[in-house]
Amino acid sequence: MRKSASQDQSAPARPAAAAPSLLAPDSLAYSLLLAARVIAQVHAGQSLTQALTALGGTAAAARAAAQDVAFGSLRWYGCGEFILGRLLSKALPHPDTEGLLLAALYRLQTRPESAHVVVDQAVAAAGELAGGAFKGLVNGVLRNYLRERDVLHIAMAADEVAAQQHPSWWLARLRRAYPERWREIAAIGNVQPPMTLRVNQRRLAVADYLAQLQAAGLSARPLGSAALILDKAVAVDTLPGFADGCVSIQDAGAQRAAELLAPTAGQRVLDACAAPGGKTAHLLETADVELVALDVDALRARRIEDNLRRLGLAATVRVGDCRASEQWWDGNLFDAILADVPCSASGVVRRHPDIKYLRRESDIRQFARLQAEILDQLWSLLKAGGRFLYATCSLFPEENGAQIDAFLCRQPDARRLSEERLLPQDEHDGFFYALLQKAA
Repeated sequence: MRKSASQDQSAPARPAAAAPSLLAPDSLAYSLLLAARVIAQVHAGQSLTQALTALGGTAAAARAAAQDVAFGSLRWYGCGEFILGRLLSKALPHPDTEGLLLAALYRLQTRPESAHVVVDQAVAAAGELAGGAFKGLVNGVLRNYLRERDVLHIAMAADEVAAQQHPSWWLARLRRAYPERWREIAAIGNVQPPMTLRVNQRRLAVADYLAQLQAAGLSARPLGSAALILDKAVAVDTLPGFADGCVSIQDAGAQRAAELLAPTAGQRVLDACAAPGGKTAHLLETADVELVALDVDALRARRIEDNLRRLGLAATVRVGDCRASEQWWDGNLFDAILADVPCSASGVVRRHPDIKYLRRESDIRQFARLQAEILDQLWSLLKAGGRFLYATCSLFPEENGAQIDAFLCRQPDARRLSEERLLPQDEHDGFFYALLQKAA
């Protein structure tokens, strides 16, 4: 099971496009063009992760630049669309050109000092789309935006969706759940997240790895028992000891899962919905346990194995639906279970901005139904006296506290040991954890 963006709604990824012959690979025009295609695919229903696979054969620098623009444009939800709604008399018939305009508008917003360069490069990129049929339109829209920018931004501030950069239904749910903090929560969802590390304390202490970072010219600060937050994000392969399994990338909020479940040596543990394996690895770094990592997706299950191999850890990785235990369970009960269930992922939207486009309000009820099925099925696999950690990266009560309240009514042998709601902050994403215990 996975819970990231566009779980059920993604279209097949289209093949990577050949590099345009007239654009230099290191040019802004090329980055805008690549970003435009990614944005168009997300608007068509693909997850951002899938859309970015089309950049796989692109040079690293160009790919990074395109990703930066695509992520930023998608985080800027509603803003570019608002501007185009004011500057265009009718919808564009060419999705890639619309994506290009959205990418260029975002770039103009974040790099106003380079406005003329951005317009020039966007027009050059438009020459590679639809035989150049929309070059004049792209030039005109962007120049009109620059002329009318102040008026447009005043109007945007009065439009709730554009001002808060979230869908209206999402904002309504945040208002109901967090009447005093909903604006703050929305604002956090619109910014770039920090790069947070988890030190493999089977290999070295946090303080020792911090010293290695400093020796490499990288600054970081500790948070929690194993986390280090970098002052500035860097390429993974520049991290000391990454290839040797000394450290992993994992949000500080996600690291709470292993800390809360707190398995002890010799226990039999299930990590359900385990891919890509960050929490699996953290559990194994915490204690010598017999761990089964389960995921419904075979490709994602292989990522668990890859991550464990890099870290020098071992688990039994199985592919199967956690609601159908006959597919994978050997009949032996577990001492501890982590159920990191599929959810709206509304707490990690700054890392997955495509969720704003792909998620629908009706999805929340579907997720809640699926979560209840998973809870009931996995509970039957837990030993008497065992501990069960229910986890989501959702902000919506229907998937969190209300889900657990309903479960406790259905299961008289369950009691709630603790409940932890992490609202998104600069230091971590949004998560919900409920630690349960089965009666002995």
